[in-house]
Amino acid sequence: MTTQTTSEIPSPPPMSYDAPAPPARPGPGRRLLLDSAYALSAFFVALPAFVLAVVLLSAGLGLVLVVGGVLLLSLATQVARGVAHLERHRLRTLQRRPAPAPVHLAPLPSAGFWRRMLTPLRDPQSWLDVAWSLVGLVTGTLAFAVTIAWWGVALGGLTYWAWQGFLPDSDDDQGLAELLGLGEGRLAESLLQLVLGVVALLTLPLVVRLVALVHGGTAALLLCGRAELQSQVRRVEGGRDAARKAEAQALRRLERDIHDGPQQRLVRLGMDLARARRQLERDPDRVPEILDGALVQAREAVEELRSLSRGIAPPLLVDRGLAAALAELVELSGVPVAADVRLPGDLALAPHVETAVYFVCAEALTNVNKHSGAARARLLVHADDEAVEVLVHDDGTGGAHVSKGLGLAGLQQRLAGVDGELAVRSPVGGPTEVRARVPRGRPAAGEAGP
Repeated sequence: MTTQTTSEIPSPPPMSYDAPAPPARPGPGRRLLLDSAYALSAFFVALPAFVLAVVLLSAGLGLVLVVGGVLLLSLATQVARGVAHLERHRLRTLQRRPAPAPVHLAPLPSAGFWRRMLTPLRDPQSWLDVAWSLVGLVTGTLAFAVTIAWWGVALGGLTYWAWQGFLPDSDDDQGLAELLGLGEGRLAESLLQLVLGVVALLTLPLVVRLVALVHGGTAALLLCGRAELQSQVRRVEGGRDAARKAEAQALRRLERDIHDGPQQRLVRLGMDLARARRQLERDPDRVPEILDGALVQAREAVEELRSLSRGIAPPLLVDRGLAAALAELVELSGVPVAADVRLPGDLALAPHVETAVYFVCAEALTNVNKHSGAARARLLVHADDEAVEVLVHDDGTGGAHVSKGLGLAGLQQRLAGVDGELAVRSPVGGPTEVRARVPRGRPAAGEAGP
């Protein structure tokens, strides 16, 4: 389903969320230099790490039955941890790739000496760091040898004609060209070396990149894989806590609204009906007036209950889908809104995604009507295979911020519960932009919306 209307409001510029921007990709020449530096330095970092790990582990395992063995094993994990920190720094600076640091097990501040020594031995990441100290020598030696060989062939072959004359010449010596049957003499040898140099130079970026990826990929797997899992767990836990907090606040607000609105009117309705019953015997002529007032209270209570139900789960959203519910929001807005809603029919959205998108639009348009002083606004909702993007733009006075309330703080918590993101840009004087991104969930069987 696609609903689209045009607007004279200019499209706002792209707006970034709070996530840090990825590092700029270096050019081909800089990439070659960074990969070469990473591959050539890998051996000089891996060799001492390997020696220290082997010595400390061998001594520690040999003395494991005595006190000194445990201390040596703990020292080996600490040394490996330091090497791991250095390698992550090299991955960030020379490989331009994210290298998150894992959270290590830490003893309590009140822990004694032995607990402090034994805690690193219980940390799985400590042994992954030790494994890298051993495995890194293999991949580091490979990266160093291949890189130095390719650079040597490229530089040597391209400059062979310049320093060929300084080589000793003898009738018994045979050059590579003669051995391959490509001719004799310095000219044939110089041409062959030039061809080899050109081939090595052309393949140098690819070969160096390959060995750097082998070494860096192994390092990232051992040193950063667990950190990524920990980050995912923290994100899921944060989303769950945010969803719980948002739900608790919504329930408290609903309870307050029911108490201050429909409940008071229903109490008033009951009192009016009781008064009408008493007046039926004393003064029957006043009964119609009392019943008319009771009827007004009943109608207002019904309207307030409908309004509260729309705040919980709008019936139109449940019955006819997100596009129809957003169209109703636009029609009920006191500020003219130009809507551009693109929801292709072949993209089924999970119910929690539709609900989150609806409340983002509803809360943003409510703020536009109540607080912005805007003359017009624009609503954009676009969905693709990955997420639903929402943008609410108005030409009001600005000054909105999540920390100021206006429902934006609760909206941010609601989005965190569905792994969404919220960004607000509202300088004083306007305009105001509220942008949200909700990952597109896969609806479960039988849960797809209309």
